[in-house]
Amino acid sequence: MRRLRNVKIVATLGPASSSYDVIRALFEAGADVFRLNMSHGSHDDIRARHEIIRQIEKDTGRPIGILADLQGPKLRVGTFANGSEDLAVGAPFRMDLSDAPGDATRVTLPHPEIFAALEAGTPLLVNDGKIRLRVDSCGPDFADCTVEVGGTISNRKGVNVPDVVLPLAALSDKDRKDLEFVCDLGCDWLALSFVQRPEDVVEARELARGRAAILSKIEKPAAVRAYDAILEVSDGIMVARGDLGVELPVHAVPPIQKRLVRGARAAAKPVIVATQMLESMIESPIPTRAEVSDVSGAIYEGADAVMLSAESAAGSYPIEAVTTMNNVAISVESDQTYREVIEASRRVKRSSVADAIVAASREIAESTPIKAICCFSQTGTTVSLVARERPRVPIMALTPLMETARRMTLTWGTHSAITEMQSRFKGAVLAAAKAARDAGFATTEESVVVMAGVPFNHAGTTNILRVAPCDESKIVSAETE
Repeated sequence: MRRLRNVKIVATLGPASSSYDVIRALFEAGADVFRLNMSHGSHDDIRARHEIIRQIEKDTGRPIGILADLQGPKLRVGTFANGSEDLAVGAPFRMDLSDAPGDATRVTLPHPEIFAALEAGTPLLVNDGKIRLRVDSCGPDFADCTVEVGGTISNRKGVNVPDVVLPLAALSDKDRKDLEFVCDLGCDWLALSFVQRPEDVVEARELARGRAAILSKIEKPAAVRAYDAILEVSDGIMVARGDLGVELPVHAVPPIQKRLVRGARAAAKPVIVATQMLESMIESPIPTRAEVSDVSGAIYEGADAVMLSAESAAGSYPIEAVTTMNNVAISVESDQTYREVIEASRRVKRSSVADAIVAASREIAESTPIKAICCFSQTGTTVSLVARERPRVPIMALTPLMETARRMTLTWGTHSAITEMQSRFKGAVLAAAKAARDAGFATTEESVVVMAGVPFNHAGTTNILRVAPCDESKIVSAETE
């Protein structure tokens, strides 16, 4: 089974999608990567879903990517004596470190790190920004505020501090335990929450020790400001629009999304657009027109992947949500305007032999009847460079390493296939021809582009390109002439 589209679909698993039958149906409907949300479910739940995915991978013969999304530190108020209180605009309200139950005048905020970073005038957002406070004065254990936007505040609601880089690590104690667990389990990608600075990513990478690729979630204004530095040390990016839309004005999110997507594409690193893409499908089998336009917009921008969260994890129509996203993607990518937009946005600074070769592969595929670009890769770097070009033909990632094949399932236009270790370019060409035929991309009468690095099995040595027929007899005869 091969996909008829280039953009990838990430589907979050949860209570609505935890059985073999449902997860298999999600995969067959179009999901390429499954997200395991470490904010919900026990390690036993995560392990069970992981085992099901790997069984489906075995049953279908296709590599499947698994993304483990770490929770990150959660900033929450304490509890109230009455469970909740109504805050009126203009009223004073204190947050402090006292353990006493909250009332209409104060509540516990058990995070001294926040108080250490506050100053007069800092905004505090509660319950996804539904309540807005402004700090009047503060100290190491309190913040006296004025209510600017009122409403009901209740037990353990989340707190956002949008204008401050908090002295908090992106990895909590829970995250460290979860990271070790999912890396040992064999997840392919780690999504890192609460990223504020590149050092957060470096710390996660050191803990992962190469067992998983690191994907940074851009969900805080500090991360937007430090984006270039964060991108440089990350393997991929997630545009997490939920928290971005809380901590920034909602009208600021679309242009930021475009800039983040273009930056990741220029760096040849996969980028996911996430949050509320088909939100209404949690309860409805049909999305709104605005949601379809939102998904389409991300695809037109050149995102590597679009993601479903609660729609597939806890909604009533998980399979319909994936099917809808798949159909939208096919429709957009069939539009001539899509190619025009994608090609107009191709801004690549080429500075290496590999850059030149992948650019040549795309140009050859656009000017001749080539059916696929086949890349032999140990790490997936060459495949990512080809994907950055957004060619008009499929990209085949050929590798002897299952972990590389799985990670490449997140990359635009890429179809992963396991091949035997190669030692000579002729063997690589023969393997590429067979893989292209087996995947249904080419017949024996058609040709593909083959790229590899000589000497083989050394990362970063892409230095050879060949246009090859998919008929082995013609490859062999050409070698003997």
